Amino acid sequence: MVGPPGAGKTMLAKSVVSILPPLNKAEALETTLIYSVTNKGINTTKLLHERPFRQPHHTISDIAMIGGGSYPQPGEISLAHNGVLFLDELPEFNRNVIEVLRQPMEEGLVHISRAKMSLCFPANFMLVASMNPCPCGFYNHPTKDCVCTATAIHKYLHKISGPLLDRIDLHVEVAPVAYSALIDNNNGAIFSSSSVAEKVLHARNVQGQRFVDEPYTFSNAQMSRSQLNRHCLINKEVGMLLQNAMEKFQLSVRAHDRIIKVARTIADLAASETIQADHISEAIQYRCLDRSSWGKLKD
Repeated sequence: MVGPPGAGKTMLAKSVVSILPPLNKAEALETTLIYSVTNKGINTTKLLHERPFRQPHHTISDIAMIGGGSYPQPGEISLAHNGVLFLDELPEFNRNVIEVLRQPMEEGLVHISRAKMSLCFPANFMLVASMNPCPCGFYNHPTKDCVCTATAIHKYLHKISGPLLDRIDLHVEVAPVAYSALIDNNNGAIFSSSSVAEKVLHARNVQGQRFVDEPYTFSNAQMSRSQLNRHCLINKEVGMLLQNAMEKFQLSVRAHDRIIKVARTIADLAASETIQADHISEAIQYRCLDRSSWGKLKD
């Protein structure tokens, strides 16, 4: 999520857990086992039923993030297994810390090798990150002026490497909330966490049926290339739309696959059996950092 200070990025991130489906028995057992080998002061005599939400500070070390130490312990990414890892102000994290996320985000595992042992911790987490659009935070703000130069904006944005951004499915620009919308009580009823959670649960059930005969695949995000070819067929019109976006924004093969996965999920939420042009268009719009023009219009 990219947006100015006070736009609600942190609040949105903390709300993600409330719309996710509840842990099933296997996930609850996995999560409980991870916390049972740590010294986090959490009661693990009973199964944990709430999805974890981890929010490490930007001063965290790479070992604390991925795990390790003299007596290897799970890091934050494993403590967020089956839950959410929230990195607030992503560019403020040490470059080494966020770059070590690349392999776990692909495989859902983290491998730790030491002289006397080699361990593998589960790390199938949902990464949610937030950042300002520039150092002052007000580039593209509708009412406040940005005081940053184009060079400063590009330098700030490029603290996040392309390979890491490529692994993030959604790049969403968060706009400031108008006062009229803030005090509108009807919005709370329309977009409450419980109503959104029902839609998410329905979409997850659809995906569960889709992959019922395919072990170790439970959601669209876990699909391999061969599964994409089976479950995400697109017609010629949709294919041309995706091709134009690939060429215009110079997207990678990884971004291509992730756009299709997101489009498949959008179609599931809309109760559509096939991926339509509007689903692909929406998925492309959710990659604003691939097509960003921040700083290009500044003197």
